[in-house]
Amino acid sequence: MKPSLDVLREEMRKKDREIIRLLNERSRISVQIGKVKGQTGLEIYNPAQEARVFRYLQELNDGPLSGRQMSAIFREIISASRDLQKPMNIAYLGPEGSFSHLAARLHFGASSNFFPQQGIARVFDEVEKGAVEWGVVPVENSLEGSVNVTLDRLVLTPLKIQAEMYLRISQCLISSAKNLKSIKNVYSHPQGLAQCQSWLRSHMPNAVLGEMESTAAAALMVRKMKTAAAIGSSLAAATYGLNVLAEGIEDNPSNTTRFLVIGQGEGTPTGEDKTSVIFATPDFPGSLHRALASFAKRKINLAKIESHPVKERMWEYLFFVDMIGHMHDKAVKASLKELKDKTVYLKILGSYPQAKDGL
Repeated sequence: MKPSLDVLREEMRKKDREIIRLLNERSRISVQIGKVKGQTGLEIYNPAQEARVFRYLQELNDGPLSGRQMSAIFREIISASRDLQKPMNIAYLGPEGSFSHLAARLHFGASSNFFPQQGIARVFDEVEKGAVEWGVVPVENSLEGSVNVTLDRLVLTPLKIQAEMYLRISQCLISSAKNLKSIKNVYSHPQGLAQCQSWLRSHMPNAVLGEMESTAAAALMVRKMKTAAAIGSSLAAATYGLNVLAEGIEDNPSNTTRFLVIGQGEGTPTGEDKTSVIFATPDFPGSLHRALASFAKRKINLAKIESHPVKERMWEYLFFVDMIGHMHDKAVKASLKELKDKTVYLKILGSYPQAKDGL
């Protein structure tokens, strides 16, 4: 005989009581850890340690929850634990409801404090002057390429890359209206409109399209408009109290943005890391090949290499490189030492855990 719904619900309530008891026990231990960190001068947010925790949780998990679902649950548990130790302050490219806001929320968890900034440069400024501990900035998009403002600031800043995350850009049609029939105008950032052209032609061929400075600004504007909708994130809908009329309306489902967490200090190795550097080579034939040989002969995998113009000097370039491994790994350390001798400029941007499951 199968158990009744009431019996199953009572079993679930028992488990809920047990989960709450264990969560509070875990939280009390977390507070003690925070006190030890405070006494020893350690940062509350430790990306390397958190990466190790998430990998450990994946090993423990035998379902039916997926690895991504388990990570999402524990990300909020860890976020709340950090908040008990010390409230976290994070700057991001605003306004509220932007994809940068969504990336920051997904990475740090909802218990952190988030501060929108008007421009990527302002995110760097806020972290550099100590107004916030961490910043979240976009660095490249799978369709649009690199974010040059971020690359320019990475050249100049004393901050280090602490973590990376990948966010699939899923666009929604959001509005104060309850259905598509009443929508006559659709607003968004030019990229947002461009990314949804096929869907708009198919489902809303007569809608008048309008460009805005950001997807979040479009969401804010349509709050009081009964015949208008915006293209933006699910977070923008939640932030501004709008209805989601359609989800996943982007034409290319592989559209993904890579974000970086920036802050003070250097991370410790986790065994699955990346290191990012910038360098410039002497002006003679084969100098780039000579520099890259430092990695090739040690079988170090380069995840990315990109040239970037030097603003002050026409036709001169810097090279941004992401490699697999930590700067303190034996092979990477030897490669960077050799690279320094083969370049006229070298800056290590940071070593950090490779993003798993996107975040």
